[in-house]
Amino acid sequence: MAFSMHWHDADAEGACRRVHGDVYGGSHDAAGMRSVMTAHSVKSRLRQLLSILQKTYPDAHCALNFTTPLELLIATILSAQCTDIRVNLVTPTLFQKYRTAADYVAADPKELARDIQSTGFYRQKASTIQRCCAALVQQHNGSVPDTMGALVGLPGVGRKTANVVLGNAFGRPQGIAVDTHVQRLARRLGLTTELIPDKIEQELLVLVPRKGWTLFSHLLISHGRAVCKARVPQCDTCPVRHLCPSIHPEGSE
Repeated sequence: MAFSMHWHDADAEGACRRVHGDVYGGSHDAAGMRSVMTAHSVKSRLRQLLSILQKTYPDAHCALNFTTPLELLIATILSAQCTDIRVNLVTPTLFQKYRTAADYVAADPKELARDIQSTGFYRQKASTIQRCCAALVQQHNGSVPDTMGALVGLPGVGRKTANVVLGNAFGRPQGIAVDTHVQRLARRLGLTTELIPDKIEQELLVLVPRKGWTLFSHLLISHGRAVCKARVPQCDTCPVRHLCPSIHPEGSE
């Protein structure tokens, strides 16, 4: 579903100074260019970027398969250092076997680790899942909470995981999920110069309308997987290449 951009010039000007005031450096990194974008260019560029990306990826959505908040929470934990495709191969059997937070807590740690082995770092993930689910049982009657504060208070849950769950399982976005794709594209597209995900998120929150926070992540992730890849970005076929400061620095022809 499309979302429109609503701007306030003072806020955009301030965001522009915060986001683009640093010295840039890097070939495929917008953080490598010496440029201060005006409030108008920030508004115009982001509107156009999102419009094109929505048309290019009309079905952009959460790539992890789930039917309940608990399933999405577990899947997101498993997705660390693992592809969503691999996670989706593991979770159907896993979710049939472990239906509640209490089921994960009661599981034999070695058996749970074997069940998720193909996702990598399986012993650590099994431990995280059991500690997280123990907290759900003890503090939330086995249910996944629907607030940022409660979610990040769970073992192994940071803002990215909390944002994924809140935006996709509950439809109550309280932030923007910044994974490696969002982190990379936000910098290449000149939306931030920050390196730390939490700081990137705070700058994006100023620029992107709240109702578009969840979709924004899906659009950048879709584009990052299909075109704007980490090692070899497909710039020649990129639908937003004419808007990308990594290709066209401010002031260039």
